[in-house]
Amino acid sequence: MPGAMTADGKTPPPILETFEDALAKLPDGYVDGYFGNRPWGVTVKRSQDDKRTWLYGEELSGADIVSFNLYRLAGAGSTLKPCEMSSAKAIEFVLGFEAGTMKSPSRRMTAEK
Repeated sequence: MPGAMTADGKTPPPILETFEDALAKLPDGYVDGYFGNRPWGVTVKRSQDDKRTWLYGEELSGADIVSFNLYRLAGAGSTLKPCEMSSAKAIEFVLGFEAGTMKSPSRRMTAEK
């Protein structure tokens, strides 16, 4: 099944486990931050039973987006379902996104002087 990564109840591959850990650290709701030295806005929603996590990210200074659902299956497995992109792009984004790091006041203050 293209675009899906499944851990079949055994120990998840290290990259998927690292991805899930990084995703779990993102807060519910909207957060801004940086990915690839560019500002991004990201919204994360989790189902009440915690079996589905939805993420939508939008580059604030461009046109790039990241969007996916992560489903936790019975047992220890998970399935990543990216929307209109590769699983690799979704994983790379979550691993590289730095939430809450909007930090350009020093640049603005320098420009005003």
